[in-house]
Amino acid sequence: MKTFVVGDIHGGLAGLEQALAKAPIEPTDLVVFLGDYLDGWSDGPQTIDFLLALQERQKCLFLCGNHDELCLNYLKNGVAPELWLAHGGAGTQSAYQRVSQATIQKHIAFLTQLDNYYQDSENRLFVHAGFTHQEGPKNEFYAHTVYWDRTLWELACAIGQGLSKEAWNYPKRLSLFEEIFIGHTPVTRINRSTPTQCANVWNIDTGAAFQGPLSILEVSSKAFWQSAPLHCLYPNESGRNK
Repeated sequence: MKTFVVGDIHGGLAGLEQALAKAPIEPTDLVVFLGDYLDGWSDGPQTIDFLLALQERQKCLFLCGNHDELCLNYLKNGVAPELWLAHGGAGTQSAYQRVSQATIQKHIAFLTQLDNYYQDSENRLFVHAGFTHQEGPKNEFYAHTVYWDRTLWELACAIGQGLSKEAWNYPKRLSLFEEIFIGHTPVTRINRSTPTQCANVWNIDTGAAFQGPLSILEVSSKAFWQSAPLHCLYPNESGRNK
């Protein structure tokens, strides 16, 4: 069994379908989705429908992203903060106004059951954003930190590949796991467009919410497959591009 990890989708179902069609995934393989299924392109509800159907024929694990938490709060409680609306939430809000209440309830159930993180038998951690506690994500005082934190990636970028795990000053947070797979912070911010490694952290968010592709990585070989840039697949939309 192989493990594949999927970066942030942000309502870009066309990109997800394109990347999945390229990746040699078998039904017995595990596909870990790093979260942020919504907020960006117009296919947010359709993306959730697709994932619900996919898990019927594929071994999947779905993690929670910060945008998923925000959307869940909107669907359950009608809460729509201006900051959420300005960062993709307005499109999601509009999309769900065209969806039946039965579908909304199914999506609420899906979003409620998302996992905060996943640690596999090879001590590899999969988490949407990161963690701050030196003993790992299970010890976070605020559980939602794992899908909001950016300091883990910032730390990994500062280290790069130049510091040995055996060094006395190698960060304890990073040494807890063999590898860490995250999304949340697009690698396009450091002028990359493919899954990027810094220290032992792999960032799979290749900017699909903006003008980057959606990426799938096989975690052992580090082979990856990508869609076309999402703005090319949704030419009449702006996504989260300002």
